[in-house]
Amino acid sequence: MTFQKEPHHKHGAVGRSAIVLVNLGTPDAPTRSAVRRYLKEFLSDPRVVEIPRAVWWFILNLIILPFRSGQSAKKYESIWTREGSPLRTHTAAQALYLRGALGERGHQDLSVEMAMRYGSPSLPEVLSKLKADGAERILVLPAYPQYSGTTTGSIYDAVFQHYGTVRNIPELRFIRNYHDHDGYIRALQQSVLNHWEQHGKPEKLVMSFHGVPKRTLMLGDPYHCECLKTARLLAAALKLTPDQYVVTFQSRFGKAEWLQPYTAPTVAQLARDGVKRVDVICPGFISDCLETLEEISMEVRHDFETNGGKEFHYIPCLNESPAWIAALAEIAEQHIIGWPTQLAPSQREAMKKEAESGRVAALQLGASD
Repeated sequence: MTFQKEPHHKHGAVGRSAIVLVNLGTPDAPTRSAVRRYLKEFLSDPRVVEIPRAVWWFILNLIILPFRSGQSAKKYESIWTREGSPLRTHTAAQALYLRGALGERGHQDLSVEMAMRYGSPSLPEVLSKLKADGAERILVLPAYPQYSGTTTGSIYDAVFQHYGTVRNIPELRFIRNYHDHDGYIRALQQSVLNHWEQHGKPEKLVMSFHGVPKRTLMLGDPYHCECLKTARLLAAALKLTPDQYVVTFQSRFGKAEWLQPYTAPTVAQLARDGVKRVDVICPGFISDCLETLEEISMEVRHDFETNGGKEFHYIPCLNESPAWIAALAEIAEQHIIGWPTQLAPSQREAMKKEAESGRVAALQLGASD
């Protein structure tokens, strides 16, 4: 076992606390080569694709990547902005605003960083940076409200794999899920109500979650149940009756059966059944991305309209909405209890003096710094 080189230890330094907001990831550019690199990393994760590695290597490298990279690059190009990838832009803004919201709550001795599970900035890169900055306590906050082994579980894998090569490991805490957190549900409710205040109400609200293979549910993954609970709580907050909304799953890949009902066919059938207006919200995504801006707002919209639907509304993700940033601060705050992040000036000064006393004592015992 070879461990990473440790940063130079400075006696008397006051350890810091940090939060890492981790999203799925995005290509660095809407180009074939960048998308290929991103897809290869993403689809090589055994948490994402549970197929024997030798078989999957052949399918991925000889079939999927050569053909899908160019198609996906065109889709990314259709949503790319002057600032770059929407997912990266929103995640960076959320981290910035989360730091501000926690600061307003008195958490001054705390940093917040953004990381991506796939692509950049990578988790190992961000965790190494925090270590160099003196972080001794790190909270990992996945950008996935609903837990799944394919998403949150993969973040855990990456964190543990990184620290498997680190000698001096910081205190670690993880947020598993927040699919039923009051603040999260309130933020979703406010998002929908704001949209309806401007545009009126639809005949049907579609709550579309990212899909996963059905076999993961059969093998014990709680994702499906947590999605349904989120939907039920949001419907209750909006005072919707069962016939006023439907829960669906999008982004199906491959020939295997995934969680149903599927979003695109369901919305098309609603149009054929005479529903003139649908609103679609994606509660499982906290940042707008390819799956919401292109798949839902473009492709599913087209399916609805070509099957007779007249009015399609996509309700944006929570992104940087004030209600969501406040909820994110609540969620994070509940998991950093006990950490010295809300010190009064006198307490902060006392901690520095104690650290300096420790440094002096260490030097007297022969420490170099």
